[in-house]
Amino acid sequence: MSDNQEIVQERLWKTFFPFAAERQDAALRRKARFVYYTRAETAASILKHAEIWMRKSMCMNDFMEVQHGMQCLFQTYNQSAVGTRFKNALDNLFPGLRLEIEKLFDSWTGHMRADTYITCLSEHKPEEDTLGRLSMWRAYGGTNGVALVMNLISFPAREPAEVLKVFGSPVAYLDQPNFTQEFEKVVANIEKEAAFLREQGQELIKDRIFRMLTFAVLCTKHPGFAEELEWRYLYCPWWQSSPCLKKEVEIIQGVVQPVYKVPLKDIPEENVYGLAIPSLIERIIIGPTRDPLAMREAFAELLALASVKQPYDKVFLSNIPLRQ
Repeated sequence: MSDNQEIVQERLWKTFFPFAAERQDAALRRKARFVYYTRAETAASILKHAEIWMRKSMCMNDFMEVQHGMQCLFQTYNQSAVGTRFKNALDNLFPGLRLEIEKLFDSWTGHMRADTYITCLSEHKPEEDTLGRLSMWRAYGGTNGVALVMNLISFPAREPAEVLKVFGSPVAYLDQPNFTQEFEKVVANIEKEAAFLREQGQELIKDRIFRMLTFAVLCTKHPGFAEELEWRYLYCPWWQSSPCLKKEVEIIQGVVQPVYKVPLKDIPEENVYGLAIPSLIERIIIGPTRDPLAMREAFAELLALASVKQPYDKVFLSNIPLRQ
């Protein structure tokens, strides 16, 4: 990609995704790490098989996944002054653009609800390096919780790695009024950048606006979950599919369900780096459990088998006295 193309992509990114752009830039500045709280058997499987699973949105913990974002978007689009401004801005960009986007979005709404696959990570705070986060142990750890702390994921938020087709985005924890307020920032950007956007052509802008609306649905959650500091990695096979992700049927907590499996390995020929376990895993925190020492030994062994140097130095025991 040429310097000019990079400048154009950056400008498009900040026009349509101001919330994600700000959060990503902040994460890069502080060299943020992310953490995956899960049960010990799941964490062990990730290390043994060098793969992480992406689950259907309808199988996630919050039964309102996707639905909350959909409701916020529909209400803003159909019942607010901001929605009217957005429609007018689209009409002013290209003739027929608004109707094209409405038709495209409506045709894929069912797939957003039923055929989107998600992996959820949480921003990791430095003060949680040893203890972890109590609310996350309670929500996701079960009786034998493990937290995999990861270095900055190489899945970019701006564009998916071409071979993986996995998008990353911070979650916005918004109620209806705040969703409309955030959406207004995008509308204001479109109005301001109208001349620049017309130069990019109707098809490209239609793709970006569809992507923006899709992310507004898939990456908005109820503000009651805000303490999770979630970032979502999304795979939408109905939109863009990847030959690298395998679809298989697995049983998760008694539920038989399809999953997509992302290989945790670098793909140098596609310029994808940072996914191999030795560079990806910064540390492991063993959560409140009956057998912490045995768990520490086992996870150090799994790291060693994955070619991680000095594996015992990367496994820590949380001493939170949590009753399960």
